[in-house]
Amino acid sequence: MSTSTTKLVNQRYPELFKPLEVHNHTLANRAIMGSMHTGLEEKKGGFDRLAQYYKERAEGGVGLIVTGGISPNLAGRVSPFGSQLSFPWQVSKHRKVTSAVHSVGGKIAMQILHTGRYGYHPFSVAPSAIKSPITPFKPKALSKRGINKTIKDFANCSKLAKRAGYDGVEIMGSEGYLINQFIVSKTNKRTDDWGGSFANRIRLPLAIVKAVRDATDENFIIIYRLSMLDLVEQGSSWDEVVELGIAIEAAGASIINTGIGWHEARIPTIVTSVPRANFTWVTAKLKKHINIPLITTNRINAPETAEQVLSSGQADMVSMARPFLADAEFMAKAKRDEARLINTCIACNQACLDHVFKNKLVSCLVNPRACEETLLNFTTTANVKNIAVIGAGPAGMAFSVYAAQRGHKVTLFDGADKIGGQLNIANQVPGKEEFFETIRYFENMLNKLAVTVELNCLIDSSKLEKYNFDELVVATGITPRIPELEGVTHSKVLSYVDVLKHKAKVGESVAIIGAGGIGFDVAEFLTHEQSLAIDSKAWNKEWGIDTEYENRGGLATKAQVEPSKRKVYLLQRKRTKVGVGLGKTSGWTHRLSLKHKKVKMINDVNYIKIDDHGLHVQIDDKDICLEVEHVVLCAGQVSNRVLYDELNSKLANVHLIGGADVALELDAKRAIRQGAKLAAIL
Repeated sequence: MSTSTTKLVNQRYPELFKPLEVHNHTLANRAIMGSMHTGLEEKKGGFDRLAQYYKERAEGGVGLIVTGGISPNLAGRVSPFGSQLSFPWQVSKHRKVTSAVHSVGGKIAMQILHTGRYGYHPFSVAPSAIKSPITPFKPKALSKRGINKTIKDFANCSKLAKRAGYDGVEIMGSEGYLINQFIVSKTNKRTDDWGGSFANRIRLPLAIVKAVRDATDENFIIIYRLSMLDLVEQGSSWDEVVELGIAIEAAGASIINTGIGWHEARIPTIVTSVPRANFTWVTAKLKKHINIPLITTNRINAPETAEQVLSSGQADMVSMARPFLADAEFMAKAKRDEARLINTCIACNQACLDHVFKNKLVSCLVNPRACEETLLNFTTTANVKNIAVIGAGPAGMAFSVYAAQRGHKVTLFDGADKIGGQLNIANQVPGKEEFFETIRYFENMLNKLAVTVELNCLIDSSKLEKYNFDELVVATGITPRIPELEGVTHSKVLSYVDVLKHKAKVGESVAIIGAGGIGFDVAEFLTHEQSLAIDSKAWNKEWGIDTEYENRGGLATKAQVEPSKRKVYLLQRKRTKVGVGLGKTSGWTHRLSLKHKKVKMINDVNYIKIDDHGLHVQIDDKDICLEVEHVVLCAGQVSNRVLYDELNSKLANVHLIGGADVALELDAKRAIRQGAKLAAIL
C-alpha cells in the first residue's frame, strides 16, 4: 500500500521529484535551496546553529543546499568581520555543517562570494576604482598581480571547501559582485588584458572556474551563478550572456545557475509584488545553447509553480532560497501531497533580507524558528492545558498552532466570520496577495491539529465563565487611530479599513493622511486598477524589462506605465523623506511604484482641518487646501486591550500578545514571533 501511495504522490510533481545525476552525485530531486546569508556565519557558536539549520532542510528533502556566501579572501568579505574560508584552521567549523547534512543523506555546496566594490569595508577592490551607489567606500582597482592572487584564492577556497566535506561550490558570478563587475563595461574601465574587449572582460570568470576544477577533482560539483539579466545600464547583451555561458561550460562548470539583476538595479526582482516565476523566460532562452543542467530562480515559492517551470522545459532545476527559510519541510510535504500544509514564503523580506542589511540575524516572518532551530522548539508537553485564545489574527493563529503542536487543547475565538485578522486587509493590497497563503497555511494547520475555532463570537469575561480554561491568551489586535483634527468626522473621511476591507467608494482625488506602511498600501490600492503580481507581461512593461532582450542589461527603452485614474496625495507630518521607515530592501520599490503612478508624496505637513472644500494643510509655511473628494486616515493604530484589562483584573493566567500588546505598526513579524515564543513556554 505504501508503495502505490508513493507512486501516486510522486505523479503529482513528476518533474520536481525526478533525480538528477551530476558527476558521481545523485540529487534526489530538482530543487535547490538557494544561497542566503543568515548572519550565523559570523556569530560566535554560529556554525553549531547553522549545522542544525541546514540539517533540517536536508531532512526536509531538498535536493541540494547552497550555503550563504563565504569569501575567498579578506578583500572579498561582505563586511569587516564577514565569513571567509582561506586557512586550514577554518575548515573544522564548516565540517560541522557538512557532517550534519550528510548524516541525513543530504547534499551541500558552499557559495564562494567575492563582493568586489559591494564590500561594506574600506578594503574593497574592483576591476576599476568606481564607487558603488549602495556602499560608502570607493574600491581600489586590482593590479594584475592582485587579479592572479584572487584567482588562486578562489582555487584555495574551493580546495578547503572540499576538505571540509562540501559536495561542491557555487561561484558567485552575478548580482553585481566582483566577477560580474569584471564582465560589464559599466564597472570595468581597464585598458589591459583584463578589460576592453568582451573576451578580455570574461577572462576572470573563466580562469576562476578552471582553477577551481584543477584544485578539486572531476567529481566535485561546480555551480556557476551567471548573470543572465543585469538590469543595469551598460549591462551584458544577450549575445554576450550566451557566449559566456558556453565558455563557462567548457571551462569545467557542472551546473549553471541563473542570476537576476544587480543589487543597485532599480527594478525589483524578489519582492512580493514580483509575479511568481517572472524571470524563468531568460533561463529558457539560454537552455538551447547549454548542455549542462540549468537552474532557474526568483519568486518560485510553491511546488506547483516549480513543476510547471520544469515540465515546460524552461529549466532543469529550480532554486528557492526563502521558501526553505519559511518551511524546512517544503519538499517532504509536497511529496506527501500535503502542499496545503506548506508555510509559504510571502517574499516580504521583513525578517530575512532586511535583517541581513541591518547586520541582524536572519529569521522569517511566517516561521520564527528559522535560524533558531537550536533555541526555539515546541516540545510535547507533559502538562496538557485547556487554553483559550481570543483573536484569530497573526499572533492568535500562531500561538494556537504552536500550542496545539505541543499537545495543548486550544480553543480560538474571533468576532469576525473568518480567521486572519489584519492579514485580511493586507492581502487586498495589489502585490500582497501572498498573504492569502499565510491564512491558508494557518487554516489548514488549525484543522489538522484539531484546534476548536469559534467565529462570529464576541467574547467577554462573563462568556468565559462557562468554560474551564487553564490559560487565557488575548490577541485582540489593534484599531485604527483617529487623529485629533477639525472635521475628522466629515462624510468625505474614510479609514484604511473602510477602503481596503469594506471597499468603500473612493473618488478620483484623494489625500492620504499618514505615509507609513499602511499609507503606502492604500496608495497602491487606489492607483492600481488591478494587481500586476498576477500579470507578468504587464508587470515587466511597467518596470521596463525588455523580454525580447534587444537592449543591454535587458532594460527596455522606456517603461510603459498605465496612468492612474486618481490624483493621490500621500502626506506625513515628519520632516524625513516619505517612506524612509519602510523595509530596507523593499521600501524603494514601493516609492518607485507610486512615483510611476504620479502620486504626490509630501513631508513636513501640518494638518489644519477637513471641510466641504477638502483637506486644509500647511506646507512650507503656506496654507493650502487640497481639493479632494476623500481623505483616507492612515494615522497609525492603538492597541485593542479593553478585554485584556477586564480579564486581567478578574482572572489569573491571562497573557497579552500581538498588536493588542504593542501597536507601533501592523507588525505580523512581531506578532507571529511573540505568539510562538509564548506557546513554547506555556
